[in-house]
Amino acid sequence: MVWRPESICLAAADALSARARDLDEEQSTAGLDALDEVALHAVLARGFVDAGLTPAPEQRYPGRRARARRSEGERCDLVLLPDGADHLTDPLAADTLFGDRGADPADAFWLEVKAAHQYAVIGDAAAGPNPGYSGQLLSAATADLRKIAGDPAIRFGGLLLVLFTADEPTAGHDLGVWLSRCLDRGLPIGAPAVEGFDITDRIGNTRCTVALTPVRSTRDHAE
Repeated sequence: MVWRPESICLAAADALSARARDLDEEQSTAGLDALDEVALHAVLARGFVDAGLTPAPEQRYPGRRARARRSEGERCDLVLLPDGADHLTDPLAADTLFGDRGADPADAFWLEVKAAHQYAVIGDAAAGPNPGYSGQLLSAATADLRKIAGDPAIRFGGLLLVLFTADEPTAGHDLGVWLSRCLDRGLPIGAPAVEGFDITDRIGNTRCTVALTPVRSTRDHAE
């Protein structure tokens, strides 16, 4: 299976753009930038299906097999399965009769999703500049990159950053700063695939930028 980050990013942007148009047609008071990350996951999953991909939500990281219970362990937001597969092999069932059936985690694309909002509604306050914006970009997003890069069972993966900003130049600038910070921290990332579209201004954001930054996992360095 050959994964193309550009195609995955385009499918994600198409799904989000379509949902934004639906909200406009519904004359909703809340736009795409009001959806929390869990809601964005659902939008993305439907879009991936429409693009001919097979998403599997909330999958345990395969390299962390020491957990004793199925309910434990860190999970990845969305995993795209290779052609013909409908689930991953279960490392906790590897020694059972059917434990080896399903897609090898190394053949899937592991996708963490992170949203960052330049303008947001915080609690019961009115919409305005988001004081946690830079933290959303740097802390949580880089932690997700480390999770993917640090799992020896993952070959393909990346961070899908959904960035809501006042305009396109702001998005380009902030994405560039974020990438530079990631490289400064030694994160093993590749050049991102980027798509963007305008959204209706409801709380101060007029642009949605979708950037898929691929991660070079430790498996690459071991081979």
